[in-house]
Amino acid sequence: MNEKTLSLYELNSLVRMTIEQTLSREYWVETELSECRTNRGHCFMELIEKDERSNTPIARASAKCWQSTWNLLQPYFERTTGQSLHAGLKVRLKVYAQFHEAYGFSWIVTDIDPTFTMGDMARKRQEIIRQLRVEGIFDLQKSLEVSPFCLSIAVISSETAAGYGDFVNQLADSSYAFQTRLFPATMQGEQVEQSVIQQLNKIFQLQTENGEQKTPNTQFDCVVIIRGGGATADLSGFDTLTLAENVAQFPLPIITGIGHDRDESILDMVSHTRVKTPTAAAQFLISNLDHTQQRIDTCRERATRYAQIKMETERLRMTRIAGHIPTLFTIVKTREEARLQRLMQTVITLAGQHIQYQRQHCEKLQIRSSSSCEQRLMKEQHRLALLTQRAQALDPALLLKRGYSITLCNGKVVRAPEELHPGDELETRLAQGTVHSEVKGEKVKKKKLI
Repeated sequence: MNEKTLSLYELNSLVRMTIEQTLSREYWVETELSECRTNRGHCFMELIEKDERSNTPIARASAKCWQSTWNLLQPYFERTTGQSLHAGLKVRLKVYAQFHEAYGFSWIVTDIDPTFTMGDMARKRQEIIRQLRVEGIFDLQKSLEVSPFCLSIAVISSETAAGYGDFVNQLADSSYAFQTRLFPATMQGEQVEQSVIQQLNKIFQLQTENGEQKTPNTQFDCVVIIRGGGATADLSGFDTLTLAENVAQFPLPIITGIGHDRDESILDMVSHTRVKTPTAAAQFLISNLDHTQQRIDTCRERATRYAQIKMETERLRMTRIAGHIPTLFTIVKTREEARLQRLMQTVITLAGQHIQYQRQHCEKLQIRSSSSCEQRLMKEQHRLALLTQRAQALDPALLLKRGYSITLCNGKVVRAPEELHPGDELETRLAQGTVHSEVKGEKVKKKKLI
């Protein structure tokens, strides 16, 4: 009982000094992340090691990467591997030991080896993905649309695969008339790439032959590539550049169900839709038609409801209009009567103004005409006087008074002897009377007048 008793802080300080003295250098450690989170710029990790046979954890530890270091390691790791640190990822970390009296033991991370995480296969995958992105075809399939009436399916799978049977049975059990055609291919091993590409080419030829003429089972709405499980290593055949390029540029949407829940191949990445299993692929197609049916039902219900609402609205509007007609008629009648009254008053006023104007105009014309008539009358009187004087000067009576006479035959003036014939009665007018005579003997010869 004489042994010295230490406080917890003293004991932890002793542990800290021991660790600092005995574990003073940095170590590279291979481990798996069971948890990874960031807080206030720092990264906190839970490290774990499992028994390869039983998958039972045999070691655990906490690790931290301080903000100053994490800001450098995180972008480098993500840029190299194409992914972020997450649970389940195997990593190679460079750490040193740290013990704090208040917070306990922890490994402090100073470096991460991304090449360990990637591995040879992962590095090749990243190179392929990078190449696809450079070519601009990595997301081509995503731009396609699965037809809302997707019923004709081209299936690339192993003919004996249980997954293909599950896929076909799942579609057959649905309420839709799916049509499937199998294009058998090798789904594992070295022949995967060549076999799948060959079947894609066959589908493309059937899809484009005969121009506009379509025949059953030669025109497809989409392509489904499925396999019935298998080891993760078997997925390597789906991680080739040539196969990815063919799938990415295929004109029909491609649905893949070739991997496991946690495994994703490059083929899955470039395809239109990736699902876990063949059954999930069938369910995706069924759900697509379910969604289409729902949209049709919704549109039908909306159209019916809209028509009913529109009819009810129009009925109410007609009822309101019918109720307003008497009032509106009275208002319109009163308004039009007032307008007619104003128009009538305007017409009367304008007519009076016009009559007054025309009266004034007539008075002016009367004044002008009186003056003109007087002037014209005086002018004509003067001309008449002149004519009278001229007529008086030419009066035959004046000539008779001067000793001249006028001989008439049958009321016509005789101007030449040739006009007379024997037996003609003549009337000679003189100033103091008239002498009647008769032409006797031969015709009077024409005498030359001097």
